[in-house]
Amino acid sequence: MSAPTVEAPRRVLAWRPGPVALAGAIAVALVIAGELLSPGFAGYGQLVNLMRVAAFLGVIAIGQTIVIIAGGGGVDLSVGKVATFAAIIGSRVMAGDDAGIVPAVALALLVSAGIGLVNGLCVTLLRIPPFVMTLGMIGVVQGLILAYTGGQASGRAAPALTSLVNGRVVGDLPGLLFLWLLLGLLAVWLLRRTTFGWNLFAVGANRTAAELTGVRVNRTLIVAYVLSATFAGLGGILLLGYTESVFLDLADQYMLPSVAAVVIGGTLLAGGIGGYAGTAVGAIVLTVLQGLLTTLDIGGAGRTVVNGIVLLVLLSLYGRQRRLRS
Repeated sequence: MSAPTVEAPRRVLAWRPGPVALAGAIAVALVIAGELLSPGFAGYGQLVNLMRVAAFLGVIAIGQTIVIIAGGGGVDLSVGKVATFAAIIGSRVMAGDDAGIVPAVALALLVSAGIGLVNGLCVTLLRIPPFVMTLGMIGVVQGLILAYTGGQASGRAAPALTSLVNGRVVGDLPGLLFLWLLLGLLAVWLLRRTTFGWNLFAVGANRTAAELTGVRVNRTLIVAYVLSATFAGLGGILLLGYTESVFLDLADQYMLPSVAAVVIGGTLLAGGIGGYAGTAVGAIVLTVLQGLLTTLDIGGAGRTVVNGIVLLVLLSLYGRQRRLRS
């Protein structure tokens, strides 16, 4: 009887929180710190607004999660520019009219998916490194934006889209949060309960082994980049509903935060291990942190330094606790 009695405390002492729990604890700690430093920071209305802002990053980071899980140094640096292009297309087709929502969203997502398809084909068939390919795609999309707009963004969001993003639906919560929840559940289901998801993890863990077991590696990677760009385009459309109007760099700032959210959520940059639940919490952590730094009136340079420190600390914790990645 003595052995189990001794073993139990050891197991308790050896326990470490997983990435999702750790990131969630950090988010809660940031909210508490914000309330102590600036009373009202943890108020209901403020928290709802922070969650709404986090939703845009969370939606864009769905595709980023998929690409990073695919491994091979996979990362999609073009998501911010693709989101901006989708918002520009959507605003022009909608032109402030609800009747234009369906064709606007359809066209924006189709163009976004086409950009993702080009990324995927070049990465798989031409063997261009993902970092180089998607970085170059930023310039290509920027050129397309300038050609499409003539350097002058125009158009407005349809009232129904603005109502979805900014309006209150249930419990004074905006419809955007419920949409993000549905998309998050869809992402979790896609990664954990579908053949594509299983193949994606297999490809990320070991491409040679995955190919030998019959997984069509190139097709899986191409679909991953198509989904990344599509979710980025959807995030851009939702961001358009928030701002109601569009400008030429609307979503550019989401490029690196989308990667950071994935990393904070515990997804391995080498691929093969991770999931979207952690990414969603990572998006919340980054948004709450930005909100706290803004409340404290810390400048842009200071916010960048703090974001980098938080990311390095989390990476250090994950690196020392390899079991968190399982």
